[in-house]
Amino acid sequence: MIKQQNGDAMTETSDVHDDLDANHKNLHDPNPPVVVVWKNVVWMASLHSGALYGLFLVPSASLSTLVWTAVCYLLTALGITAGAHRLWSHRSYKATFSLRVFLALCNSMAFQNHIYEWSRDHRVHHKHSETNADPHNAKRGFFFSHVGWVMVRKHPCVIEKGQKIDLSDLKADKVVMFQKRYYRLSVLILCFVVPTLVPWYFWGESLVVGYFVPGLLRYMSFLNATWLVNSAAHMWGNRPYDKNINPAENTLVSFGTVGEGFHNYHHTFPFDYAASEFGYKLNLTTMFIDFMCFLGLASDRKKVSKEMIIARIKRTGDYTQRSG
Repeated sequence: MIKQQNGDAMTETSDVHDDLDANHKNLHDPNPPVVVVWKNVVWMASLHSGALYGLFLVPSASLSTLVWTAVCYLLTALGITAGAHRLWSHRSYKATFSLRVFLALCNSMAFQNHIYEWSRDHRVHHKHSETNADPHNAKRGFFFSHVGWVMVRKHPCVIEKGQKIDLSDLKADKVVMFQKRYYRLSVLILCFVVPTLVPWYFWGESLVVGYFVPGLLRYMSFLNATWLVNSAAHMWGNRPYDKNINPAENTLVSFGTVGEGFHNYHHTFPFDYAASEFGYKLNLTTMFIDFMCFLGLASDRKKVSKEMIIARIKRTGDYTQRSG
């Protein structure tokens, strides 16, 4: 169902697949082929090992370095939540050129693929959720939906459906395409060099601590928090808005991702800029977007009406939560 209202209202869509998709013999295959990409396995193992070493170094880091790590974590998060997700994937609000540049820089600090690819895969995820066209199909288990999907070749359905997604808005965005062109260099500088050198240069932190704490530990912490949206938030939690879909409300995930764990709400109302009906509760991303609107750097926030939320809860909810 699609319903569009003006002003602060937004589009309501359910995760209903196209009729043609139901007849696709590979889309719902319970035993899809798995081709391991061993260089990715080694890469992931190395990054996680480095992050664990960074955790070991936390007690030796200065207070300034820990504060800097938290700042980098927040910037990293905003590059995904306010940037790649709510702005570029869902177009749930509009941003000025300067804000788009800032979010693109933060997105490079997050190192989760460039905006163009991240948004493409996320649109496919919503359109074909919990099928083999979903890049991180939760029906293939926790490990696959959390990290396994980056260690194997994409299912052919993911590639096929990704080629059919309309990406004309992303291609028309010069910030998106510039970041795509210089992505590797921007990641090297913003994800690793800057987090490492700032504490070394400004307050004499060791390069080892700078690299492994605000560098690797910060990077892998938010990366895993993001992956929990794909795994834990598609498995555990209540479903007050639509009991017929896997995505659930998960408080722990919301905390780690600064607002992305209200996942049953998000998949029921994917174009709501707040990704939740509860305002700033565990949702720093919504606070950031509202502040950007206050500064005149963002506008046209799309929001679900209270009446629409209540109607949806009564129609498809699991009755575990009252509307806020």
